Amino acid sequence: MHQPRRRLLLVLSIGLLPAVTWALLAPPRFPGPHARPRAGAGNGVGGYEFETRYFRQRLDHFSFPGVGDEEFFQQRYLVGHAGGWAGPGGPIFFYCGNEGDIAWFAANSGLVWEAAPRFAALVVFAEHRYYGKSMPFGSKDKAYNSSRSLAHLTAEQALADYAVLLTDLKRNLSAEASPVVLFGGSYGGMLAAWMRLKYPHISVGALASSAPILQFEDIVPHTIFYDLVSNDFKRESLSCFQTIRDSWKELDEQGNVQDGLLKLSKTFHLCQTLKSSEALSDWLSSAYSYLAMVDYPMSSDFLMPLPANPIKEVCRNIDKQPEGTSTLERIYAGVNVYYNYTGTVDCFDLDDDPHGMGGWDWQACTEMVMPMTSSEDLSMFPRYEFDYGLYADNCVKSFGVRPRPRWITTEFGGHNISSVLEKFGSNIIFFNGLLDPWSGGGVLKNISSSVVAIVAPLGAHHIDLRPTTKEDPDWLVSLRESELEIISGWLSDHYGAGGVLFQSAAANDRAAS
Repeated sequence: MHQPRRRLLLVLSIGLLPAVTWALLAPPRFPGPHARPRAGAGNGVGGYEFETRYFRQRLDHFSFPGVGDEEFFQQRYLVGHAGGWAGPGGPIFFYCGNEGDIAWFAANSGLVWEAAPRFAALVVFAEHRYYGKSMPFGSKDKAYNSSRSLAHLTAEQALADYAVLLTDLKRNLSAEASPVVLFGGSYGGMLAAWMRLKYPHISVGALASSAPILQFEDIVPHTIFYDLVSNDFKRESLSCFQTIRDSWKELDEQGNVQDGLLKLSKTFHLCQTLKSSEALSDWLSSAYSYLAMVDYPMSSDFLMPLPANPIKEVCRNIDKQPEGTSTLERIYAGVNVYYNYTGTVDCFDLDDDPHGMGGWDWQACTEMVMPMTSSEDLSMFPRYEFDYGLYADNCVKSFGVRPRPRWITTEFGGHNISSVLEKFGSNIIFFNGLLDPWSGGGVLKNISSSVVAIVAPLGAHHIDLRPTTKEDPDWLVSLRESELEIISGWLSDHYGAGGVLFQSAAANDRAAS
């Protein structure tokens, strides 16, 4: 996929503070268990019906322990009700689970469910190991107990899980000939693209939505994420942008005067008195980054219940305060849109998980090292420089491991992406919305006739995968249709001119009768 909270590690995107070390910051993550699954009727979510199943998955796919020493865990996956599936040989739409509860991703990936009947496809959502209910060693406490127990939480192991699960599922369904289309958004989109490249025989193509596969090493400018967040606010209101930019100094100064932390706690309606201003700065910077990710043109509850165009609403609240309102009071009025749009929260709790052992924190301290900085000229955040040495030292302190910052590009590539994928890649759609700060690490140009980029100037974080609504703008409707037409071409190529395409089992039954 995370309640915004104080973090010990710099993960995915870096929270920024004036004159403090990054080790105390709370960076925004890819959206994961930040929100809870919407309730649905029966065994389903968001109105999408499915059967919950578990698969006995090997803990380590890349070693051969002796007989009796093998370790396994139960991997959860969701299978859509198959009434519209064409049956053996029919397409399978497979969602590569992210860093969170798979039911939540299923509820927020309406495109997969809504497109399936059109292609008579079976829908499968697979949960990522160490997240949701797919816990090795029987529980989250045991799985997250130490670096030894977390050692197998890697993207490589997750992709192998998906490959083994799909192979076994197809065999059990007598559907070895069924073409598989991979889907994923954010980290899941990265996994979908990487799986298409690492296991090309497993699928016929992949839709990788908002997948920042280039956010590593020096492939893209380190400032790009926070520059894009800042641009999203600046495009709505220059005064709003400037108020946020000015607020960091005021927050820092007030936190250092007598009774300043108590005053800050009251201004921002916190449940407990702050012990330092850093936690509050983390909380605010996370909100701005999340708002940029989900600046959708329709109302949503993806991360929090939010109105359409939430950054516009935040800036309106900041700008409309009466004359004499302090900068920090304006900031509270704005951020309240994100954290309390429903008006049901009496106070805000900034406390973190006491164990500090979140799954993504571990991944960021091992292989998902995404360097980020904040520029003085373009950003509304304070100037910040990435310090890998400090980053690595904090990973050693927190987990007892040292990151491998070049491993992802060694394992999956990233440098010279155009020339590499033009020669060796095929059938991948990279979608990016340019309001999404993660788009700065995404593929934004066509690489070949079959590795294509679809870019939405007004789109946000994997908006293409979101369930359809009556508020969807025409450009979004057209964009989704373009994606489905490309997928249709992949399936047509698989079946060939003489094949019978997309004829559901239900249609076959009617014909037989």
